[in-house]
Amino acid sequence: MNETPATPAAPQPAADAPMPPDADAVWAILRSIPDPEFGVNIVDLGLIYSVVSREGDVEVVMTLTTPTCPAGSWIHEGAKEAIAGLPGVRSVNVSLVFAPPWTTAMLSDDARAQLGMAE
Repeated sequence: MNETPATPAAPQPAADAPMPPDADAVWAILRSIPDPEFGVNIVDLGLIYSVVSREGDVEVVMTLTTPTCPAGSWIHEGAKEAIAGLPGVRSVNVSLVFAPPWTTAMLSDDARAQLGMAE
């Protein structure tokens, strides 16, 4: 008798395991992180270039206003810690890049208003 061995079933998450966050949840948590120098959140400052969330693995690409930003490590670590605290997150990778360089053109309308730059 020729029997094909059964393929093992993929592991299923526990019934009470939290659902992984979607990209909107990651953007929302990043909005809770203020730049200590400007008092504006890092999303509205235009420091976040991209967010990808797949099955609990989150990848973010971000920048700083300058490569020598004195609060740079605080902002970078704060982003990683905030994302890691979301329910359902398995891994976090926050890449810090300086190309393209940050400019004031990246400010949201809300940030411009907060900084007194509204037209």
